[in-house]
Amino acid sequence: MTADIQPIPRHFLPADFSITDWNALEPYFKELLERPLNSLQELEQWLKDLSELEAVVSEEACWRQIKMTCDTENPQLAESFNYFMMEIQPKMQPYSDQLNRKLINCSFTKELKDPAHVTYLRNVKKNIDLFREENIPLHSELAVEAQQFGVISGKMTVTVRGNEYTLQQAAKFLEDPDRNLREEVYRKIAERRLADKDALNALYDSLLKKRHQVALNAGYDNYRDYRFVELARFDYTKEYCFQFHEAVKQHVLPIVDEIYKKKRAKLGVDTLRPWDVDAEPAGVTPLKPFTSGKELLEKTISCFNKLNPFFGDCLKKMDELKRLDLESRKGKAPGGYNCPLAETGAPFIFMNAAGTLNDVVTMVHEGGHAVHSFLSHSLPLTGFKEYPTEFAEVASMSMELFSMSEWNVFFDKEEELKRAMEQQLERVITVFPWIATIDKFQHWVYENPQHTHEERMQQWVRILDEFTPESLDVSGLESYRQYSWQRQLHLFEVPFYYIEYGIAQLGAIGLWQQFKKDKQLALQNYIQGLSLGGTRPLPQLFEAAGLKFDLSPAYIKELMNFVKAEMESL
Repeated sequence: MTADIQPIPRHFLPADFSITDWNALEPYFKELLERPLNSLQELEQWLKDLSELEAVVSEEACWRQIKMTCDTENPQLAESFNYFMMEIQPKMQPYSDQLNRKLINCSFTKELKDPAHVTYLRNVKKNIDLFREENIPLHSELAVEAQQFGVISGKMTVTVRGNEYTLQQAAKFLEDPDRNLREEVYRKIAERRLADKDALNALYDSLLKKRHQVALNAGYDNYRDYRFVELARFDYTKEYCFQFHEAVKQHVLPIVDEIYKKKRAKLGVDTLRPWDVDAEPAGVTPLKPFTSGKELLEKTISCFNKLNPFFGDCLKKMDELKRLDLESRKGKAPGGYNCPLAETGAPFIFMNAAGTLNDVVTMVHEGGHAVHSFLSHSLPLTGFKEYPTEFAEVASMSMELFSMSEWNVFFDKEEELKRAMEQQLERVITVFPWIATIDKFQHWVYENPQHTHEERMQQWVRILDEFTPESLDVSGLESYRQYSWQRQLHLFEVPFYYIEYGIAQLGAIGLWQQFKKDKQLALQNYIQGLSLGGTRPLPQLFEAAGLKFDLSPAYIKELMNFVKAEMESL
């Protein structure tokens, strides 16, 4: 295993080819469409050439998006991304559909018996089933419009103690021992979000309307049913999601309640308020695991090296190739991501570090995604590397848990290390109600496409209340709570993407269970599962990593009890 990742050599496109406009690109699509396929060998070569073209196109689109999120205030970067989405992408889609049909109709395709090809062809057939000419402009408009969330949010700042901070930077004050300061910052962040509530509501309305139309055009009753197929959720149904929501209520919420009661006692407060949940008692200094993006990277590399030198080498390679933008600044889009780059191979990590434990978790999380990109890069076709999200998040969330064994690189005092691990395990559990809230809300939103703002607000609060533990006092915060869904990027940019975190968290806890028994075996299973990319169905990817693909309440209960026991043993 080496992290010395190499770009896919070009055989079909010229080495110096770059995408300027559609006229430059179209001849390659035409050639593939018109090329005769008279043998299995010719079909295999055709698939390689198609894969090369897909990799070049995908990487170009990714770079335009990366540059734009790194600097939302540069109009040229936004223009470059929008041009690709509005002028190039729409013209590709009819060709992609025709190429998919050519593949499925080719008489030699049935000779592709490898499991990787079987899984890949399942996706190709799905894309044919969903394709509608009239959806092409809608998809383009949606891709451009969804980016407005980052533009609106990227401008949000608050002033604390005379200094201006992005909302990500300001969030570190929510860990401060000074309760008055925490409340002040909590309210300032919430007020700042509220200032843009109408703009975000209008943006969401527009996205919902277009998404609903996409679903109707493709012959579906609602966007939820369409999106389940688009996301290739072949291996579970909406009923599984509802079962997951109930399991979270039954088996996770009581543990969250316990965690919050302990926190209340520890802080010595009468009631636990939302600005208390990340805080430490007076006299306890908030954790400061690093002071700069450079230090965060160095320490993460050291942490990864101790788990497996290959993991550390992946990050070193990315640093060498300038594939990292880690620190928060004004004008940068919110959030964090790892963006795979299909042709050159080494991905790009984007985040908004401000010096908190949360940033450490984000960094190792995105680092897990990066390792996944490295391990699957050598697979022969671009389509083989498109792994299901539910397993992609196993890569990242497992790394959060594995890395804890080496967090002494961030925390040299035993007491601080223990606090950090405790906070992380609390987060592993407390995130489930939020996942269930966001997922359940999305089901309602898309099942009821004609809803009003008032109905949306009421339903959100009802679902939020369902998954809010009794021990958290949210009285008097109604105006903030009504719009708290607006902070969730996924609702705007990647609809229906959120339950994946819940499914993957179960997988990650399962791998961590293995890790506690046999570290080397767990890491081996992890690498084995990730190396398969998207060449197997979801349950088989879980199986390759030594895991069960199981969303049943009984299994969720078992895993929660394991995490709870680990917390108690700290």
